[in-house]
Amino acid sequence: MRVLVLNPGSSSLKYHLRDTAATNPAAAVLASGQVDWPAGERSTPEHLQAAFEELNESLESLGSTHPEAIGHRVVHGGPRFSTPVLVTADVVSAIEELSPLAPLHNPASVACIDVAGKRWPDLPQVAVFDTAFHRTIPDFAAHYAIPEHAYRAHPVRRYGFHGISVEMACRDTAELLGTASLNAIVAHVGNGASVTAVKNGLSVDTSMGMTPLEGLIMGTRSGDLDPSVVLLLQQEGATADEVDHMLNYQSGLLAIAGSADMRTVEKAAGSGEPQARLAIDMAAYRLAKYIAAYSMVVDRPDALVFTGGVGGNSALFRAKVVDWLRPLGLGLDEGLNTASQEGMRKISTMESAIPVLVVPSDEERAIAESTAALLAAPPKEG
Repeated sequence: MRVLVLNPGSSSLKYHLRDTAATNPAAAVLASGQVDWPAGERSTPEHLQAAFEELNESLESLGSTHPEAIGHRVVHGGPRFSTPVLVTADVVSAIEELSPLAPLHNPASVACIDVAGKRWPDLPQVAVFDTAFHRTIPDFAAHYAIPEHAYRAHPVRRYGFHGISVEMACRDTAELLGTASLNAIVAHVGNGASVTAVKNGLSVDTSMGMTPLEGLIMGTRSGDLDPSVVLLLQQEGATADEVDHMLNYQSGLLAIAGSADMRTVEKAAGSGEPQARLAIDMAAYRLAKYIAAYSMVVDRPDALVFTGGVGGNSALFRAKVVDWLRPLGLGLDEGLNTASQEGMRKISTMESAIPVLVVPSDEERAIAESTAALLAAPPKEG
């Protein structure tokens, strides 16, 4: 099946047209591209229109090769969605209702579904949820220590995100290591960033929480902070919407170093810019703390896995993270870490307590496969 995958992120829209029947990975991608928007800006109709214009040009260049279905990455599925679903008006409404919990993503997904439906009204659309992989997190890790009435009134719990990427990285890692029951720590680091503890192939804890704001320092998100900071900002006159915008769009690397792009920050750090160096050190230290904690949670991890745009491409960031983890016996081979290579690879030393791997993120493949599998399944009776 030829599946058009639409993956709206916090800073871009990626699109892939994939042939899920292709046995050669190189031949599976028929068309692909990415349209970025300025750091700190929300996805707008103008951004999406530009992305779809480029997408249409790519598809028109293929001639008669057109999509047969559309698969969407949807960040927040809330308590309702634990598996991929066929898009209906009811599903769209549910995704839209969850927008306050994923303000950088769910509105963009709703817009993509709308635009794609108008462009290809006869094609089935499938929503694949980032939160689904984390539904196995136990209550003691998912529950927040707040009054019970908050749970009855609101969808409050740790949902976790980047699940599509993490699940695919786990599949690839398990295949590489030859294990059927993987224990691993997976760091998906891009403009958005999270780290997940995986035990026996299942997610048992993750750094993002009820929303993608919790956890690591990201491109424009603050990550963990004392809740009293929010109260202080509001006491000083900021509205709830203003605080939300500050923490989601104006914080993280952007707030410390002046840029949300790790490549720009690293270049500035290399030129001696102290704020850029501070930003990288802060982000690396925060991730290393989570990895150390999750090493206990997983109990003898089989591997530490870096994925995502930064995790897969920034040798400097990986080196800084692993340097903090030397007390756990981890070590990087400088040559392997800095080598310009593509694909899955090991970058740790022979003496490292566990292998450190780089596994390219392939959310689009996972979404395409999930879409094709759902549409190929026999309809449920009753």
